Amino acid sequence: MLDLMLVYLPAILAFFGSIVVLWLIHWLLLGRHESLGAQARLPRQLSLFALTNMALLLVIVLFPMTDSTRGQIITLLGIVITGVIALSSTSFVANVMAGLMLQVVKSFNPGDFIRVGTYFGRVTERGLFHVEIQTEDRDLATLPNLHLATNPVTVVHKTGTIISTELSLGYDISHELIEDLLKEAAKQAELQDPFVLFISLDDFSIVYRISGSLLEVKNLITAKSNLKKCVLDVLHANNVEIVSPHFMNQRQMPQGSKSIPEELHIPEEKPSVIETKPEDIIFDKAEVAAASEVLRTELDQLAEKSQVLTKSKKGLSKEEQEGIDLQIQTIEEKKHLLSNQLEKKVDSDD
Repeated sequence: MLDLMLVYLPAILAFFGSIVVLWLIHWLLLGRHESLGAQARLPRQLSLFALTNMALLLVIVLFPMTDSTRGQIITLLGIVITGVIALSSTSFVANVMAGLMLQVVKSFNPGDFIRVGTYFGRVTERGLFHVEIQTEDRDLATLPNLHLATNPVTVVHKTGTIISTELSLGYDISHELIEDLLKEAAKQAELQDPFVLFISLDDFSIVYRISGSLLEVKNLITAKSNLKKCVLDVLHANNVEIVSPHFMNQRQMPQGSKSIPEELHIPEEKPSVIETKPEDIIFDKAEVAAASEVLRTELDQLAEKSQVLTKSKKGLSKEEQEGIDLQIQTIEEKKHLLSNQLEKKVDSDD
C-alpha cells in the first residue's frame, strides 16, 4: 500500500500543488484587481489559461503510466486543442480570436469614437468576446469582436478630425460669395483651416460642402451642430436665402422679399448659467471609460519607473540610495492616489 502511494505521490502533489499555485496566481492577477476593465483583464486571463494547460500537462507527465499510454493522452490533448482551433469558424471561438487580433492591433481604446457600419459611438469597454459602445442616444450597443474584425472600423483620431456639412444653393448666387461666407461660418464654429468643396452641379443648384478641423474631438456632436447653426446665421445675416430651387410658398408675398427669419434680440444681461454639453449626457459611461484608461496608463508608467529606480540602486552609495528611496516613496504615494481615483470611477460607473 505504501509503495502504491509513493508511486502516485508525485502526481498527487503536482495536482494539489497546481490548484494552490493557480489559485494564488488568479488572486495576484485578477482577485486583488477588481477595478480592472475588460481590456486590462484580457491578457491576465489568457496567461492564467496558458498556465492551467501547463499544469494539466505536468500532472499527465508525472502520473504513473506506460510511455505509450502517456503519449496517447498527450496526443489526444493536442487533438482536442487543434479541434478547438479548427472550430474557429464558430461564433464563440471566432469572437475570441477576433478579440485577440483587435488586442494586438490596438486600433482603438476605451473613450475613442468609432464607426462600424451603421453603428457610431464611443467605446466604453473591450472584452474577450465583444466591444461595447455608447451611441448618440446614450444607449449601449454590444458588437461582437468578429463583426469588428470582418468590417471596416473608422476611428476618430484623438489629435483632431474633419467635420463638415453640405447645403445646396441656386446658380443665381455668386459661388465666391458663398465660399467666403461658409468659411466665416466655420471660423465662428471654432474650426481650424476651413475649406469649401463643390460636391456637384445639379440641374437647379450647386451643392457645397464646408469642412474644418476640430481639435477637441470630445465635443464632436456639439461641433457638428454648431457648424450647421453658424452656416444658417452667417448666410441669413448676409441676406442669402437658403431654400430649395423648387421652393413654393402659397402666401402672397411682396416682390423681392426673402424667406429669412427676423433677427432675435436677446437682452445683453443674461444670468450666468453653466451650460451642460450634450456629450456630457450622451457619452457619460464612455467618458468614465476614457478617464479610467488614462489612469491605468499612468499607473503602468509609474510602476515601470519604480522598477527602473529600484534596479538603479545597485552599486550606489548609501546617501544616493536614500535619495532614490524617497523618489520611489513619492511614486508609490502617487500610485495609491491614482488607484483610489480609479476605484471611485469604476464604482460610479457601476
